[in-house]
Amino acid sequence: MASKVLVTGGAGYIGSHTVVELQNNGFEVVIVDNLSNSNIDVLNRIQKITGKRPIFENFDLCDTEKIKLFFKKHNDIKAVIHFAAFKAVGESVSNPLKYYNNNLVSLVNLLQAMNENNISNLVFSSSCTVYGQPDELPVTEQSPIKEATCPYGYTKQVSEQVLKDSTSAYKFFKAIALRYFNPIGAHDSALIGELPLGVPNNLVPFITQTALGLRKQLSVFGDDYNTPDGTCIRDYIHVVDLAKSHVIAIQRLLKNNNINDFEFFNIGTGKGNSVLEVINTFERVTAQKLNYKITNRREGDIEQVYADTKYANFELGWKAEKTLEEALLSAWNWEKYYRNNLSNKE
Repeated sequence: MASKVLVTGGAGYIGSHTVVELQNNGFEVVIVDNLSNSNIDVLNRIQKITGKRPIFENFDLCDTEKIKLFFKKHNDIKAVIHFAAFKAVGESVSNPLKYYNNNLVSLVNLLQAMNENNISNLVFSSSCTVYGQPDELPVTEQSPIKEATCPYGYTKQVSEQVLKDSTSAYKFFKAIALRYFNPIGAHDSALIGELPLGVPNNLVPFITQTALGLRKQLSVFGDDYNTPDGTCIRDYIHVVDLAKSHVIAIQRLLKNNNINDFEFFNIGTGKGNSVLEVINTFERVTAQKLNYKITNRREGDIEQVYADTKYANFELGWKAEKTLEEALLSAWNWEKYYRNNLSNKE
């Protein structure tokens, strides 16, 4: 019988791609999502890709009563992947209480419910922001956890500490935090991809929307950083590669009772690309010219960060396979398909 996995935030960008990979690997999936940054129609598109529609429940994890009712109804869940969180760096600086309330309260509520229902396996959606601005690159899992540069990053640091304390206190409980770098791209089918509500906070959807004429101009936040071309450097990982790492982490938790109570892994490509490199690569692979300008630095941005992925490669047997070119082309194909076929339906 297929193991049932709860995916919180499963209608979102990374969540939906992970649901596809879980279903393709034989798992039964239940999604909990309040649709604050996603659309219900993604369920139809997941079904079109995989041939199976995931179970869906619409509620907010900050609501403890609804969580209790959910686990009474779904009492055969074997593992949880927790994506549901706000994730915009800039917004977290301007509205920190929104982030502290949503990101931390929802996690505590979920862990309490898992504890009460004897569910022992959790994969947590963490972030490279836990490292702050690192002293040395690439970042390894042993790199020091420095002061976060934004409230969003701090919620990820605190969440990991909550997991560490919980796995120490509740001996049956195991958790894996996947510290991912910068997810980009879309599924090859172009049926699911990154679709931020309102003005995008991430680089690639702003690029694709600018290329399509939905945005007049792309802003590059600063060209005076200590990098080869002066713009920020990030480790951009294809979302499908990222999604596959969650499947491996779930399989690891379900199969192996001897792993450490709390593990964490860097999920990236191991290579950094600057903002201007991403723009130039997009223009090259899509033959689209972008209208962009250099503006002031954005508060909360880290100068450069990219992953050392050797530990994840060895211990998980996972490795990023897709290129920056593939990721950017898939993002462009998704943007075009969505605007031409789906946007008027939602």
